[in-house]
Amino acid sequence: MTAGTVTRGRSTGTVIRGRSTGAVRGRPLLRTSYAAEQAIWNTPAKRAWTLALVVAVLALPFFLSRDLTSLMTTVFIMAIAGIGLNLVTGYAGQVSLGHAFFMGLGAYTAAVFGGAGDDELVGLGLDMAVWLPMAGVVPALVGLVVAPLAARVRGLYLAILTLGLVFIGEHVFKEARSITGGVGVGRAPAEPVLFGLDLRARYHVFGYILSREAVFYFVCFAIFVVMAMAARNLVRSKPGRAFAAVRDRDVAAALMGVSLRRTKTLAFTISSFYAGVAGALLVVVIGRVTPTSWDLFLSIDLLAVILIGGIATISGSILGAAFVVLTPRLVSELADVVPFISTSPSSGFLSVFQLQTMLFGALIVLFLVLEPRGLYGLWVRVRNYWKAWPFSY
Repeated sequence: MTAGTVTRGRSTGTVIRGRSTGAVRGRPLLRTSYAAEQAIWNTPAKRAWTLALVVAVLALPFFLSRDLTSLMTTVFIMAIAGIGLNLVTGYAGQVSLGHAFFMGLGAYTAAVFGGAGDDELVGLGLDMAVWLPMAGVVPALVGLVVAPLAARVRGLYLAILTLGLVFIGEHVFKEARSITGGVGVGRAPAEPVLFGLDLRARYHVFGYILSREAVFYFVCFAIFVVMAMAARNLVRSKPGRAFAAVRDRDVAAALMGVSLRRTKTLAFTISSFYAGVAGALLVVVIGRVTPTSWDLFLSIDLLAVILIGGIATISGSILGAAFVVLTPRLVSELADVVPFISTSPSSGFLSVFQLQTMLFGALIVLFLVLEPRGLYGLWVRVRNYWKAWPFSY
C-alpha cells in the first residue's frame, strides 16, 4: 500500500505505507497509529500548556527572591529523587525505604570527586561534568549489589530490608570522617563548576544580573527535564512494561517470560542512580551537610512525594515534590498568623515541624483511602470534567 486516506466523518488523515501520520485533523483524540497514541504530547492542548509552563518556570527567577529561587530549585531536585523512587515503587511495585541512603551516597561521592581536599578530607576537585554522573553511577553500582537481595523478598520484608540500608548508611557516614567530615562537622559540597564555568558567580544576561541562585536554578531545571523525559520514555518502553507486569502480578509476568530478578534489579539500579544525582544537587543548594541528614525522615518525605503526588506517574512525582517542599514554607508563614503555631519546638501548642509531620501523615492516609493516584488523580478528574462539560457522561 503506497498511499491512501482514512476517512472519519468530515475529517481525513493520511496513511503512508500502511502507517498513519497521527491524529485525524479536527478530531485530536482520535488516534490512527500506536505512535500517535503513545506520544507524550499527543494533543495540541498538551503542547500549548507544556510550552506555557516551561516559559513560566524559566521566568520565575526574574521575579522571585533569592531564598524562594533556592526553594524552587529544591523542588526540581526532590522531583528527580521522587521520580527515581516512583520507578522502583510505583512502576515496579518494590517498596523502598532506603532512598535517603542512596541520596547520601551520591552527595558524598560528588563531594569526593568534586570537592576540595585537605589533610582531613578527601577531595579531587574535578569538574561537575565528572562528579555529577559519578554521583549517580556509584549509588547505582551499590544498588546493583543490593538488588539481588531485594529481589528475593517483597512487601513488608522488602520495606524492612531497605530500611536497614538507612541505618547502615547512617553509621557508615558517621564513621567515615575522611569522606563525610564526621558528626556535627560535615563537609562542604562539590564545587559547582561546569566546563570551567563557575555556577556560584553572577552573570549578566540581556542586561539583567543573574544571581548564583538563579544560575543554579536553570542548571537544575535542565537536569530535571532531561531525567524526567528519560524516565517518561523508559516507562513507555519494553522494560517499563515489564516493570508494570511485575508490579501487577509477578507470577503472571514470569509465565509470560519476564525475568523477575532482572526486572527488579534494573528498577532498583535506575532508582539508585536518580537518588544519587538528587543527593549531589541537594547538598549544593543546602551548602553543608552532616551524616545525620540522610535519615529515615528524608525517606518518609520522599514517600510522601510519590504518595501525595501520585503513584506510577511522572507528573505526580513533580506535583508531590512541589507540595512537600513548599508546604513547610507555607506552614511557617502561618506561624505569624495562627497563635498556637510556633517556629520554636519549645514554645506554642504545635511547632512548624510537628504540624508539617501531622499534615503529611494525614494527607498520605487520605490519598491512599480516597484517591490512590494522589494530586495527579485529582487533576485527571478536573481535566475530564471540563472535557465532558456540559455533559455528565
